[in-house]
Amino acid sequence: MLFSTKVISASGNLMLNICDHDLVDKIFQNGDIKIKINPNYYAERDVDEHEAKNLLEKCNSINMVGQNTISLATSLGIGSKKGIRLIEGVPFLLVF
Repeated sequence: MLFSTKVISASGNLMLNICDHDLVDKIFQNGDIKIKINPNYYAERDVDEHEAKNLLEKCNSINMVGQNTISLATSLGIGSKKGIRLIEGVPFLLVF
């Protein structure tokens, strides 16, 4: 299983953008809310599950999209199922 990632370092913090690889460059819409999974924002590097776990555990804030990504994060105790939002059935979760 592949995950698409981008890590941004700013002011001593690491922000991780991570999503299920198959969601890159897709658009999801629910009413007025429209989100594009932009490759410039999410797909700097593709990683396997082991590397995705390492990134999830070391970053301070995480922007994640997709069932596989969020399942992996919550299995590590990162994030809460209460914070998950769905757009066209695709889960999104932000952790700060």
